[in-house]
Amino acid sequence: MATPEVAERVVPDVAALEQEGEIAADYLEGLLDIADLDGDIDMDVEGDRAMVSVVGIEGGDLVGPHGEVLEALQELTRLAVHRQTGERSRLMLDVAGYRERRRAELTKLGTEVAEEVRRSGEPKPLQPMTPFERKVVHDAVAAAGLQSESEGEEPERYVVVLPV
Repeated sequence: MATPEVAERVVPDVAALEQEGEIAADYLEGLLDIADLDGDIDMDVEGDRAMVSVVGIEGGDLVGPHGEVLEALQELTRLAVHRQTGERSRLMLDVAGYRERRRAELTKLGTEVAEEVRRSGEPKPLQPMTPFERKVVHDAVAAAGLQSESEGEEPERYVVVLPV
C-alpha cells in the first residue's frame, strides 16, 4: 500500500535570514559612507524574508521617481548577499518608510478597484507596477473577495482586477 506524500512545510531559516540582513546592512552602510549620507540601518525578519530599512534619512535620492532607485538599490543589495552566501536572496529593502507608505496606498487602491469591479462587473486593468506593488494589490483584491492576475511583460507588467 503506497503512502500518500506529505507536503512538507518549509520553515524559514531565521539564522540564515538574519545573516542576509547583516550582509545587506554592511553593504548599505558602505554605500551610505561613499555617498556621504547619514542614516541608520534597521533589520528584521518577516515571514520568509529579511527586511532591511534605511531610516533617519531623507529618502528622495535613494527612492527616486516611483521607487525606481529603491528597486535598483534592492537588487544591488540582493546581489551583494548572493555573492557572499551563494544563495538567492528575497530580501526586501525600504528607505525612509517609502515601501510602507506605498503598501498602504496600494492596499487602498486594490480595495477600491475591487469594489468598482464588483459594481460594474467589468475587468479593470491598472497601471504598470513593480513586482512588490503588484503583490500588494493582488493581496488587497483577494481580501476583498475578488481575483486578479498580472499581464504584460516587465517593466510594463500590470494587474487586471477580474469580476466574480
